[in-house]
Amino acid sequence: MKKENFKINNMFDLSKTSFSFLFREKEYPYQVFDEMKNNFFKIVRTLDLSEYNKIKEGVYVHRSVTVLKSVYLGKNIIIGRDVDLRNSAFLRENVIIGDRCVVGNSCELKNVFMFNEAKAPHFNYVGDSILGFNSHLGAGVITSNLKMDKSNIILKFEDGDIDTKVKKLGAIIADNVEVGCNTVLNPGVVIGKNSFVYPLSSIRGTVDENMIYKSKDEIIKKEIR
Repeated sequence: MKKENFKINNMFDLSKTSFSFLFREKEYPYQVFDEMKNNFFKIVRTLDLSEYNKIKEGVYVHRSVTVLKSVYLGKNIIIGRDVDLRNSAFLRENVIIGDRCVVGNSCELKNVFMFNEAKAPHFNYVGDSILGFNSHLGAGVITSNLKMDKSNIILKFEDGDIDTKVKKLGAIIADNVEVGCNTVLNPGVVIGKNSFVYPLSSIRGTVDENMIYKSKDEIIKKEIR
């Protein structure tokens, strides 16, 4: 993947979120996390609060969403319309979930942005990550977000590297991506639009759009029908 393909408009359809303004003045997707952390209450002011329940200070859940007693909601959280928020979901902090998303049983989210219709339905850890429109994580998919030596995350592209200057960054997953069960996405993984990842993969680096990732030695172009 080249750096140009990692730019926001090449990764995401910004019409598929109510929070597109967070991305508009930025070049690369991971830059949205600072905005989420530092300007959360500015984001809240863009909501139609007549449509949201304020569960507690800093936690806003659309009135269409059922919050089970087993669900944990930490701080700085927005949950959109018709989200399927399942038993024992654990939302720690700095989480924005778009409309018609799924956050499933025992899934843990921290510092996450989900475009509309993104799905993390079964035993997933999603940390410091973005899930694009209609993306789907199979059961047990983990986004690892911290290197073992705790150094900065460096994103490596065909035409050069990007030093993110952060120590924690999970996966940046574009629109319409399918990630197979029990896959580990190592820190700073980028997956382009419409790509598929086979189950039980361990991915480092980038996967370009419209690809099928079978293994690190077998990444093939998808047939577009």
